This record gives sequence, structure tokens and C-alpha cells, in this order.
Amino acid sequence: MDIEKINDAIEKAYNRRYKSVEKRVSKVLESVQESDSLDVDALELAQMRSVVTTVLNLETKSLQEDVETLLAQKELIERSLEKKNHQLQDTKYEVFDVLETRFEANEHTLAKLHQVKLQSIDLYDILSEMVESAIITALEKEEEDDIKETIVEIIKGITYEAIKEGSLNTLRVRKILSTVLTTAIDVAEATPNKANNILGGTLKGMRGGLVHSIDRFKKRLAFTPVEAKHILVKDYDSIVEDLQQTDTLFSQVIINQASKSANNIRTILINTNKEMRYDLEELVHISKEAADAMKEKFSGLASGAVKRADNAFKSEKAQEAKRMGKEAWGLAKTTLGKAIKTAKGKIEKKEQEK
Repeated sequence: MDIEKINDAIEKAYNRRYKSVEKRVSKVLESVQESDSLDVDALELAQMRSVVTTVLNLETKSLQEDVETLLAQKELIERSLEKKNHQLQDTKYEVFDVLETRFEANEHTLAKLHQVKLQSIDLYDILSEMVESAIITALEKEEEDDIKETIVEIIKGITYEAIKEGSLNTLRVRKILSTVLTTAIDVAEATPNKANNILGGTLKGMRGGLVHSIDRFKKRLAFTPVEAKHILVKDYDSIVEDLQQTDTLFSQVIINQASKSANNIRTILINTNKEMRYDLEELVHISKEAADAMKEKFSGLASGAVKRADNAFKSEKAQEAKRMGKEAWGLAKTTLGKAIKTAKGKIEKKEQEK
């Protein structure tokens, strides 16, 4: 049986004047079976695949063209969105640069401006660099007794700001917590004599930031109308489930990072995690409250309500991240009642000397 001849016959006999798929496919098969002696039962698998593929291509040709056109448009739109998002973030940075220059003479005003900046800039993609910069600045500027307390405040604020505006699903929160802890471990390995303060402060700060972000989520649920559910809910079922195991997630992040670390770092992480066992009760409590509030508010909704994209921007912001890290340290000092001017320059000098 000459399959190429059969396929040519199918293409010639295909009649688009019939309104239904069933009619078009049935008629073309009948035509080819009668005029070209097509015996479907005698076809080998490869021959059957060839004949079916020909019919599929004929029937879906216009739809395939539409899909290709839409995909091209989608790619164009995505590139345009990415470009505009970069421009949006860059413009924010420019505005803050002007404001910082304008207010640099007043430490108290500058500290408040930096707090607004942390709340206005998307931190997701510059998280690692910013945490590193903030911790290093604290190590350079703080007295020994103040280092841990300052790092707690730094990490609490950064963790909260990174988590609060996006989804609370496990993957996203785990990535943020893991990034913060991995960065702190890197700094601790480079300064082993300060490792206890760095890691102890980081873990407590992570817990505080997570608690704060969940509490904020719960409060927003209470005052958000069901009609505006898409603002808060990316995936109802998964978020409710995730909220019921945030303490487990938190410990898993620590244990996972400990398993990949050097012995001294592993010991500090495991011991600190054990010591924080009772501190996690607050996390369990606030998570349960948030889950209950969400069930009460949205239990009647279909699962997988409305997908919400994260506003993470994709661009190289390493230098800006370092600067914001130092600003985060400054904010921590303000929280502790010690307004100190934002440090500038030492980190870059150290990198040049390496």
C-alpha cells in the first residue's frame, strides 16, 4: 500500500465545506477507501500514524496557525512586560537616589526613607546579595554584644518584606528562607568566630519575619471582600495546607542546610533549632489562626481560584542589593533605638582587596 499516495489522496479529498469535524473526517476516509483502495485494517503502525497525522494536520491547520500567532504575540508581550518591569524598578531606584541625596543630612529622616524603600522595591531577586551586605555591615559596625540582636532585626525585616507581597505557598516561602539562611551560612563560614551570633540571629530573625508576614496575611483576610479574593489567594487548597505546617517547613529548611554544611556550622544550626523549639509555638499559633481565617472567608470557593503572578523583576542589581543590605542594617539600628548613618564603601573596598 502506497502511503504517500494515500496521503496525497486524503489532502485532495478533504472538504472543508462540511460543518462538523465528524462529517469532514468520515467523508474523506470514505472517499479514499472507495477510490484509492485504502484498507485501514491492513495498515501497519507506522502507516496508521502517517495517515492519522495527515488528517490531523488538515483538520487543525488553521488552529495551529492561530496558536503560533498567539505564541509569537505572547513572547512579544512577555518581553515587553519584562522590559517595562525593569524600567519600573529602575525608575523607583532613581527616585530613591534623588530622595536619599536630598535627605542625607538628616539621619532620622533618611532612616524613615530607607524603610519606605524596603517596602517599595521588590526584594525577591536581590535577596542573597542584600542579606550578605546587611550582615557584613553589622559585623563591621557593631559591638560584640550587639551583633546578634542587630542581625535578628535585620533578618526579620528583610524576611518579612520578601515574603509579604507574594503567595504563601510552600515552594516560595521555602526558597526565601533557604536563600536567607544559605547566605548567612556563607558569611558565617568566612567569619567562624562570629558564626554563633550570625546564625543564631539569622534563625530568630527568619522566624520573626515569617510570623509577621503570616499575621499580616491573616489581618488582610479579615478585611478583604470575597470579590477581591484574587488579590490574596493564588491557590486556596495549597495555602491552607501549607499554613498548617509552617513550623515543619521552617525546621526542614534549617535541617536541610545543616546537612550540607561543615561540622561547626551544622552543630550550631542543629543546636539552635532545638533551642527554638518552644519559640516555634508562636509560629504554629499564628499559622493556625491564618488557616482558620482563610477557611472561614473562602471555604465556599472553588479550589485554584485566580492565579497571581509574583512581581519579581529579572535584572542585575547586585550593587543596589548591597546598598540596600546596608540600609537594612541601618533600619535595624533604628528599631533598636540607635539611629546610625548608613555605611557606604567598606564592602566594595574589601572585595577589591581580595
